[in-house]
Amino acid sequence: MDIARHIALVDELCFRPFPAEHGPSDGGTAGPGHFTAVLESSHGLPDGDPAERAVTVEQFEKDRDALYERLSLRWGETDPWNLLTVLLRSEREEIPEPWAELSARAHVAHLWEVEGTGRWVAVAVADRDEADEVRLLAVVTREAPP
Repeated sequence: MDIARHIALVDELCFRPFPAEHGPSDGGTAGPGHFTAVLESSHGLPDGDPAERAVTVEQFEKDRDALYERLSLRWGETDPWNLLTVLLRSEREEIPEPWAELSARAHVAHLWEVEGTGRWVAVAVADRDEADEVRLLAVVTREAPP
């Protein structure tokens, strides 16, 4: 993992203008009011060995936590955010993007409100769907978490 490169991308996304339409963005997706950047991705895990997937998830969780350590020095320590509660709420209420998608893909995120930017940053491991690759994600949005 290139932590300096990941932090530089998060910093850039905190100030980059949001696109008017949904679509691809540098290494991820974007839409009105949000970016989702794929910082790292597994390769071939949906059809692979479950043990290999577990090892990859564990490594990406360590990488997420390393990002948390660096970013918390800047923006403060926060408790992990349980995305299952957001996912469960989506059954009875409309959850705004990018939070609905993030809760469908990841279990836990680290989350900060970045002072002076009007934006929120979340880092998470997307591993909820075993038919998909495992990904380390950074989400930057102006939408406050639900």
